[in-house]
Amino acid sequence: MTSEFVHLHNHSDYSLLDGAQRVDQLVNTVDDLKMDTVALTEHGNMFSVIPFYKRVKRVGIKPIIGCEIYVSIGSRFEKKARSDGGWGNNHLILLAQNFTGYRNLMKLVTAGYLEGFYYRPRIDLELLEKYSDGLICLSACLKGEVPEKMLNGDFKGAKRSALRFAEIFPDRYYLEIQNHGIPEEITNIENMRKLAHDLSLPLVCTNDAHYAQKDHWEAHDIHICLGTGKERNDPNRLRYATPEFYFKSQDEMFKLFKEFPEAIENTNRIAETINVELEMGDYHLPNFPIPEDAPNQDPDEYLKDLAHSGAEKLYGEVTPKVKKQLDHELEVIRNMGFAGYFLITADFVQYAKDKKIPVGPGRGSAAGSIVSYSLGITSIDPLKHNLLFERFLNPNRVSLPDIDIDFCIERRGEVIDYIKTQYGERSVTQIITFGTMKAKQVVRDVGRVMGYSYGEVDRIAKAIPDDLNITLDDAIVKSSQFRELAENEYKELIDHSRVLEGMHRHASIHAAGVVIAPGELTDYVPLYKSSTDDITTQYDMKGLEDLGLLKMDFLGLRNLTVIDKTIKLISAKGEEIDIEKISFDESKVYELFASGLTIGVFQFESSGMREFLKKLKPSVIADLIAMNALYRPGPMSNIDNFISRKHGKKRIDYPHPSLEPILEETYGIIVYQEQVMEIAHEIAGFTLAEADIMRRAMGKKDKKLMDELSVKFVEGAQNKGLSKGKAEEIYSLIEKFAQYGFNKSHSTAYAYVAYQTAWLKTFFPAEFMSANLTSEMSTIERVVTLINECKKLGIEVRPPDINVSHIYFSPIDDNAISYGLNAIKNVGEKALENILENRDQEGTFNSVYDLCSRVDQQKVNKRVLESLVKSGAMDSLSGSRAQKYQAIDDAIHYGQKFQNGDNKNQVDLFGNAEGDSVLIKIPDLPSVDDWVEKERLCFEKEVLGLYVTGHPLLEHSEDLEEFTTVDFTDKFNLSKNETITVGGMITRVMRKYDRRNRPMAFFEMDCIGGHVEVIAFSDCFAQYEGLIENEKVVFVRGKPSDNSDFSDLKVIADEIFPVEKARVILSGKLVIRFNSGEVAPEDIDKLFEVARGYPGECNLVFHLPNKNGSRRPLRILAHNIKVSCDKDFIRHLRHQYGKDNVWVE
Repeated sequence: MTSEFVHLHNHSDYSLLDGAQRVDQLVNTVDDLKMDTVALTEHGNMFSVIPFYKRVKRVGIKPIIGCEIYVSIGSRFEKKARSDGGWGNNHLILLAQNFTGYRNLMKLVTAGYLEGFYYRPRIDLELLEKYSDGLICLSACLKGEVPEKMLNGDFKGAKRSALRFAEIFPDRYYLEIQNHGIPEEITNIENMRKLAHDLSLPLVCTNDAHYAQKDHWEAHDIHICLGTGKERNDPNRLRYATPEFYFKSQDEMFKLFKEFPEAIENTNRIAETINVELEMGDYHLPNFPIPEDAPNQDPDEYLKDLAHSGAEKLYGEVTPKVKKQLDHELEVIRNMGFAGYFLITADFVQYAKDKKIPVGPGRGSAAGSIVSYSLGITSIDPLKHNLLFERFLNPNRVSLPDIDIDFCIERRGEVIDYIKTQYGERSVTQIITFGTMKAKQVVRDVGRVMGYSYGEVDRIAKAIPDDLNITLDDAIVKSSQFRELAENEYKELIDHSRVLEGMHRHASIHAAGVVIAPGELTDYVPLYKSSTDDITTQYDMKGLEDLGLLKMDFLGLRNLTVIDKTIKLISAKGEEIDIEKISFDESKVYELFASGLTIGVFQFESSGMREFLKKLKPSVIADLIAMNALYRPGPMSNIDNFISRKHGKKRIDYPHPSLEPILEETYGIIVYQEQVMEIAHEIAGFTLAEADIMRRAMGKKDKKLMDELSVKFVEGAQNKGLSKGKAEEIYSLIEKFAQYGFNKSHSTAYAYVAYQTAWLKTFFPAEFMSANLTSEMSTIERVVTLINECKKLGIEVRPPDINVSHIYFSPIDDNAISYGLNAIKNVGEKALENILENRDQEGTFNSVYDLCSRVDQQKVNKRVLESLVKSGAMDSLSGSRAQKYQAIDDAIHYGQKFQNGDNKNQVDLFGNAEGDSVLIKIPDLPSVDDWVEKERLCFEKEVLGLYVTGHPLLEHSEDLEEFTTVDFTDKFNLSKNETITVGGMITRVMRKYDRRNRPMAFFEMDCIGGHVEVIAFSDCFAQYEGLIENEKVVFVRGKPSDNSDFSDLKVIADEIFPVEKARVILSGKLVIRFNSGEVAPEDIDKLFEVARGYPGECNLVFHLPNKNGSRRPLRILAHNIKVSCDKDFIRHLRHQYGKDNVWVE
């Protein structure tokens, strides 16, 4: 096919919140219209280049890489608005003619973000002149400099500008004409025709395509509203004038420009001169600077020396087994050309360790490499745990190794800075990532723009199933409720949402990705600067892989920071701990896991995991490794089987006797990907490299490859003596498990971190919990959770104390922690440093007057003092909180007078003047009543975010704990259809009106375990309005809102009732669990005798273990008796049967 017209001006959804066609959509349209070439010209960026290039190449279409750039009026460094109120820029289309032009385009687009950004990424004529080689230039749309001047009547200026561009781009500058049915464009066409004639410049016609089909114009209009934050009915919003900005066919373009055949022909002429081939498939790795004094300057030999030296340090005597594996891995690394990669990684990991920056023991499959272990990149012995190198680096599958490293979350940036020093500031940067509009998000976004109420949009979004990657089309098939909404009342909303679904919404920084180039990054990739001034690549992680650039993940792991802080707190009391040398056989540590007291323990905090740990009772590190792998969707269904087999309640079976050594540690259950590989190796004689290919094919459900491998597997198994039936049975088994088997190397490394945190919690609980509290200080709900865990451990978290506390949380002794002063709002570190420095030098403070006389009042000002009093941090000073608060102004005045005196003439502690000084009398504290408890607690909440010395809900604590069904430590695992009950005190009410002008309310609640935001829509509000008032203690029954973020739980209320009625409304059954299968009749008689003293309306239900081995207990209803859920009765039962064995349903 040969195009007679080529589209040279197009935008995809990478023109964020403007272009409304995905790259694949654009390319499919080009293919459908039988065109053989197309350009992509995003607004100011090159985000889409790699996916565009790969997609068009796949279908045999020629790519033209371009950009619609912004050119500043004047210098790019001038950041000011134009006299006409514009943003100081015009548009210009640049197309890469060859690879030189492509590189120059990258440099221009980079400069737009890094040097010229002012509302838009702008360049200037100086840069255009410098980087014009290999670029074709079009004058752009009506926002171009030349057309804009002509439309404003400045024909002379337009000529000057056109000649200037023609000079910068000799024989490569075209006057662009467009016709979307806008009157100004018709005028511009005539202007351009005349200008082209007068200056002998060529015309070219384009269509500014922002969406694929004409009927997508409304969806695009909504897309624009999302980008500008406006509703669609806003008369003052930005809008495109006509619905003609779609990707037109050649015939449509011929009709529009039939009077300009040369403008049509020039699209082809331009396309024919263009040929850009991107370098894909080759690797561009930086050279590692081998030390000059190293005996071997060859990277492979130097790596070998380092690896063997490291192995000797780790193993002492290098056994034949270690040497064989080490040499095998080194040979694979040599053959794949990756020595430099390992040297670079080992170097920055060693730098971090030298600088005492905490580094994780490993992450991902890299922990399966003995070379990684010997170089110090990982801290896990792969031979000890039977980890497989081929899971990490497969000689049959050539791709860069993927070594991800965890660092202390507070010091990760230091490692990145080191790499910039090593390889050059211009060669290292972080990586971009893009957020897309998934099914629920796009429905919410579109609904908001179209003016639907929150309640309506929430109802539609909730009808979409919870599958992570579900599409709206999938939801229509899977959910009859959503299908009903999509086909009837909300058809228009869903239709527009389907057009916009999956489009890119925003750019951000990848949480961990860093790229290192062998030279200037802009020779390989354009750069982007975010709104927070962070510089990233414009190509995402996958694009960088395609270009063969070295990318690495530097992850900040909070738990490493907590471990480091804990060790420093232990050191402060004179004990030194080397966390790398602790024993992994401590029974007390496993007892902690078995107790479920694992808040703060890495990977083992969720309520579901804690319950499984209580059943599992782990006794070796292998149990933790397995639980880490099993506790995720899919394999989670095997956990009960795993536990039963461990404790001998179920027989351990193996698919074949030869597999016992492979599956023994997981009690005959396939848990890990490595086990799948080993089974293929053992049963079918696959090499481990072949087994890894098979594992990947199974995981990706690559049917074609799986069919080939299944034949080879069965044949191999038969050659080793298995029957065809047995071989097929084992293949089917591993195929099933391979789809959700977990990477054992990763699970092992993270189990090590989990054990280290549990070890610290077991033997140094006060230090460990202090470090956790400090690390989570800014997340109030997390602090509440940790304080509650401290109570379970018998550790008291005391209020902040200016005479005891430090900037961060710190242990007072083994049973008490002092609140960190830095957690107090409005008290900065400079003020605290000044206070603590004075305390260290001159001793504790005895009064607010003493404090003000000693500190720098520029740092410790009135606001700081007020917050210190409100928090209780001055409770150890004389007087009540109310007295000290009232005295602040006098204390400040006193301190100023005191400090303004001659340094030699000071007042002593007893108010006596020395020398000839004038006595400055310390004022008396004012005589005022102290704050009542409610006032005191409110002030604590104001400055600390939580209550410390009490809680306004304490009198209702039994009811709140009994009937609240949410575990705040695990609140984000709630199902959207799950009815939940939360109880607490209403603290903030906002009354609003919905789309139909009916009253509704948003309100917040303080709960004992956390914080909740509640939405009461109009029907609910009408029924319960009298209860929705500040300071009322209520229960709310409803469903979690879909948009619950990671701070507060949001609930859509169905019912609201006062706490006093909870036991009547919420009590249906009183359940007693008997852990023994046999219950003596006399014990039941005694129970009934007590129960008859508490008559009521609740059924009494007994839970008994199921003798047939089922995990579901037997539930037996006690007939002829109904009881009350009276507090005294429940207390008695819990004392008798255990707290966890009695509950109300």
